[in-house]
Amino acid sequence: MKAANVKQKPTKVRIRILMFIFVCVVINYMDRSNISVAASLIGEDLNLSSVQLGLIFSAFGWSYCALQIPGGGLVDRFGPRLVYAFSLITWSLATLFQGFVRGFGTLFGLRLATGAFEAPAFPTNNRVVTSWFPEQERASAIAFYTSGQFAGLAFLTPALSAVQHLVGWRGLFIVTGAVGLVWGIIWYCFYRDPSQHPKVNQAELDHIEKGGGIISRSSTIEKKKSAFNRTHFKQVLSHRKLWGIYIGQFAVNSTLWFFLTWFPTYLVKYRGLNFLQSGFLASLPFLAAFFGVLLSGFLSDFLVKKGIASGVARKTPIIIGLFLSISIIGANYVEQTSLIILFMTIAFFSNGLASITWVLVSSLAPKHLIGLTGGVFNFIGSLASVIVPIVIGLLVNGGSFAPALVFIGFLALTGALSYIFLVGKVERIEMKDEVTDDHHLSM
Repeated sequence: MKAANVKQKPTKVRIRILMFIFVCVVINYMDRSNISVAASLIGEDLNLSSVQLGLIFSAFGWSYCALQIPGGGLVDRFGPRLVYAFSLITWSLATLFQGFVRGFGTLFGLRLATGAFEAPAFPTNNRVVTSWFPEQERASAIAFYTSGQFAGLAFLTPALSAVQHLVGWRGLFIVTGAVGLVWGIIWYCFYRDPSQHPKVNQAELDHIEKGGGIISRSSTIEKKKSAFNRTHFKQVLSHRKLWGIYIGQFAVNSTLWFFLTWFPTYLVKYRGLNFLQSGFLASLPFLAAFFGVLLSGFLSDFLVKKGIASGVARKTPIIIGLFLSISIIGANYVEQTSLIILFMTIAFFSNGLASITWVLVSSLAPKHLIGLTGGVFNFIGSLASVIVPIVIGLLVNGGSFAPALVFIGFLALTGALSYIFLVGKVERIEMKDEVTDDHHLSM
C-alpha cells in the first residue's frame, strides 16, 4: 500500500531531445560555414573570380529566406520527425555533392539547394521545444540549442580547417555531408513527439502539459488546422505583436550577419590587423556570444521561477541585449586594438543575450500555427543575411567603416523599441477558428 502511494517521478526524456536539437544546430552551421573555410582553394581550383565567389556566398541566403514560410508550414502539416529527417538528409546530400563539382554553375546550384533544404530547420527546432518543454523551462532550452550556432562558429572553424588540410576541400564537403546524412537517419529512428515517445512516462507528460507544452498533434482536428491555407498566412501577418517580434528578429540577425560576413574584413582592411591576429581576435566575440545566449536563457527562466511575469522575464534579456548591442558604435571612437575588440565583444555578447527570441514565437503564436509563425519570423529575420551585407558594402564604399557601425547600432535600437512598443504584453494569440475548434473538442 505504501509503495502504491509513492508519486511517480517524471522522466527526463526532454533533456535527451534537447541534446538532439543541439547537434542538429551544430551540423546546420557546420554546413553553412564550410564554404568559407574552403573558399580560397575552391577559387583557385575552379578558376572563380571574386564576383563569382560572392554570388556563391549569397546563394544560401536567397533560397533559405525564400522557403522559410513554406518550411514552417511543412512542420505544422507533417511534424518534426519526418520534416527534420528529410531536411537533414537532403541538405547533407547537397553538401556532399559539392565535393564533386567542376564549375561555378553546379556549385552555385548546390549552395542554393543547401539553403532551401535547411529552411525548415529552425521552425522545426521551435516546434520541438514547444512540444517538449513547459513554459518555465523553455527559454533555457531555446538558449541551449541556439548556443549551438555560436559554438559551431567559434570551435568548428579550426576543426574544418584541419579536415581540409588532411583530405582537401573536396574531402571537406564529403565528410561534412556524410556526418549530416548519418545524423538524419538517427533523428528519424529515435525522435518521437512526447505523446508517442516510448521512454517518457505520464509524470513527465503531465509536467510538460501543465506548464503549457503542446504534447500531442495526433488528433484529426489538429491535423486539419495544421493544413496550410491562405487564411492562416493572413493571420500570422495581421497581428501587431507578431510584427514586433518579426522586426526584432531582423534587428538581432543584422548584428549576427555583420559578424558572419564583414567583421574579419573590418579588422584587416579598416583596422590594419594581419590575418593571424584577426583570426584569433575574431573568435573572442563569438565566444562571448556563446556565453551571452546561455546566460539569457537561464536568466529568463530564473525570473519566471521567481514569480516574475512570463512576458517580462522573456522580453527583459532581449531588450537589454538589443540596447547593449548599440555599443558597437563605440568602436568608431577608439584606435587601440584592445578597445576595438572590447566594443565588438560587448556588442556580440549582447547579441547573444538577445538571441532567445524564439521563445516569443512559442509564447505568442496561435497553437495550430506555431510552425508557420516561426517560418515567417525566420524569413523576415533571415532577410538580414541578404540585405545587411549589401548595405554595409555600399556604406563603406567611401573608405570609412564608421557609417556601417552606426547602421548596425540603429537597427539594434529599432529592434529594442519594437519589443517595447509593438509586442507589449506577452500572451498567446487566439484565432476565431481555433477557439471554435477547441470549444467543439470540449463538448
